[in-house]
Amino acid sequence: MSVLARSIGNAFRNKVRTAAVVAVLAVAIGLALAMLVANQAVAGKVAELNASVGTVLTVNPAGGQGFEGGGEPLTAEQATSAAAVANVSTVVGTKALRLRNAEAAAAQGGTGGPGGQGGPGGQSATTVTTSLKAAIDAGTLGARNQAATGSSGSSPATAPAFSVPVTATGIGAEVDTGGKALALTGGTGLGDYTAASTGALLGATLAEKNGLTVGSAFTINNQTFTVTGLFDAGTAFGNNALYLTLPTAQNLAELPGELSTMIVTVNSLENVDAAKTALQAALGTDKADVSQGQRNLETAVSSLGSVKNISLIAFVAALATAGLIILLIMVMLVRERRREIGVLKAIGALNRTIGLQFVLEALVLVALGSVVGAAVASFASGGIASALISSNSTAAATPVPRAGARGFPGGFPGGDPVGGASQLLTSVTASASPGVIAAGIAAVFGVAIVGALVPALLTARIRPIEVLRGE
Repeated sequence: MSVLARSIGNAFRNKVRTAAVVAVLAVAIGLALAMLVANQAVAGKVAELNASVGTVLTVNPAGGQGFEGGGEPLTAEQATSAAAVANVSTVVGTKALRLRNAEAAAAQGGTGGPGGQGGPGGQSATTVTTSLKAAIDAGTLGARNQAATGSSGSSPATAPAFSVPVTATGIGAEVDTGGKALALTGGTGLGDYTAASTGALLGATLAEKNGLTVGSAFTINNQTFTVTGLFDAGTAFGNNALYLTLPTAQNLAELPGELSTMIVTVNSLENVDAAKTALQAALGTDKADVSQGQRNLETAVSSLGSVKNISLIAFVAALATAGLIILLIMVMLVRERRREIGVLKAIGALNRTIGLQFVLEALVLVALGSVVGAAVASFASGGIASALISSNSTAAATPVPRAGARGFPGGFPGGDPVGGASQLLTSVTASASPGVIAAGIAAVFGVAIVGALVPALLTARIRPIEVLRGE
């Protein structure tokens, strides 16, 4: 009988024990593979963040932020100057508006309350009205802000309920790809973002509040717009918003050529600091503020680094556990078969032949455990990665605002395109790729070979007469 056939037969000599060993190995191997998958997923996310988010700069009017502050609005000419700066790959201009429900604005005497105020982007102080109803209830904070700002002068007893404004952003380039600003859940983008159009992308909850779907119509300043797509920004404030093309938003504000914000992408992470300095010099410190989302990036990467280290340590620990299990099992099997080893030695079997027999038997058990363990890892890796990230992102995450609240309304409907640290962390996706699983199983097989070979060779070196006499 060949060594391979004898090894396979020995592996199934005691079926109950074999099943128990395979089950224990499957748990250890599955945990090791899941940790390896989580480690690779986090490493990939860190590389993605450094390559994309880390190269984004935001340009606001000097002294302005969102709809607060002062200063002069940005212009299309400044966007052209920014695009000419070395290492700058793209410049996307935006125009932010706040839309008040037409019925609510009329009931409040047409002033529109705080929703009708202008901002640093040069928005008109007149109210831009819409047929849309906000997806966020004003609540205590909205009523308090309304009281502080003043409405139509009506007495508190007769004043109509305050209506939260809807955030509208005109964007100068397609943003519904890559998942950086928003992810479309239905429909398509706006097509030509550099031309005025009557298409709009609506937040999912805003569309639901107004009973709108892709193809539905609504109005802004009595002009009819069509819903071309829906998006989910992940926050209550972000979903109470819509996107238009940049020229359309400028026309609605009656301020052509003016921008609220510019999003500048640098060609590589290494050139970000130099590009930021050059950009600030080109635009002027008295005209524009250039900021970087590096703080959120560093916080997210730091937390992800902790997860990566933990998952690597857990992988090594699970791998060592699998090796220890194999070692103990093979020690037991070798002790049980001392007489068999003695007979093989007596008839001329070489030490390497005996060692190979036990190694192959161990590899059969590991192969069975790896099949089950890989299945376990494919289902468990995502949950394990999420649990590790959640447990390590508490301290790193940015403070969570109340639903619908935003300190500086305006800007991107989805918030800062860089996103908060917590949003960056929760977007990690772990998938058990064949390459990662194969690498993990190869490591397990390497440990199995060592764990099986050591006891087999130690026993095989004993002289046959000593083994048989002991029996």
